Amino acid sequence: MGKIIAIANQKGGVGKTTTAINLAAALAILDKKVLLIDADPQANATSGVGVKADQIVFDTYECLVNGEDISVGIVPTDTPNLYLLPSSIDLVGAEIELVNMTNRERYMKKMVDKIKDDFDYIFIDCLPSLGLVTINALTAADSVLIPVQCEFFSLEGFGKLKNTISLIQQSLNPELKIEGVVLSMYDQRLRMANMVLSEIKEIISDRIFETIIHRNSKIGEAPSLGQPVIIYDATSKGSINFLNFAQEFLEYNKAVHA
Repeated sequence: MGKIIAIANQKGGVGKTTTAINLAAALAILDKKVLLIDADPQANATSGVGVKADQIVFDTYECLVNGEDISVGIVPTDTPNLYLLPSSIDLVGAEIELVNMTNRERYMKKMVDKIKDDFDYIFIDCLPSLGLVTINALTAADSVLIPVQCEFFSLEGFGKLKNTISLIQQSLNPELKIEGVVLSMYDQRLRMANMVLSEIKEIISDRIFETIIHRNSKIGEAPSLGQPVIIYDATSKGSINFLNFAQEFLEYNKAVHA
């Protein structure tokens, strides 16, 4: 049975989609069958793995709101073992349309449960807000992975997200766990970044992955070509970071389920 991980942080610009794309791709390279669900109407995860509009049959909006068959909407990517349920700007409307629906927080769970056994890992790239689509993702997920940028302001969003996760655990998904926190956009040359890193580790009591994602130009360049960094430049520091992160992620999950 596959594990569903929501990648969430209500603060934008913390490397959430970058983490979703590149962790999913690294796990796929390590022979895991992975599905990436783009649940952000900006559709950056969709373009970031190279899926074009003419490849899309159904997107996340149509599967979530209209009940279209998710297995028809899932498309392969150019990365072996990596599949995508694409998104589009239409997903903006889901926030409004879900409001009046019965059990409005559970539509994504119903959608994803149909294909859960077909994949080793399913990642949901959430939009940077705590609206109904993100609540649906957290209700559907087994765990939530939280990217935190190595800057002081990122801690504000983290606290609010923790409160939301607690509410979800109390009312909608008592089995929801925090997978861990991954620190991103770290620049060891900056004194401030090192200060923030120490402060984050003192403030955050949850599990923090040892692998830190450094700032790297190749990570920034790869999406413009519709490729994860490991496909764009396998020898880059960014690729090595995400491969190390994927291996640590697998070791942690193996230990948890041992």
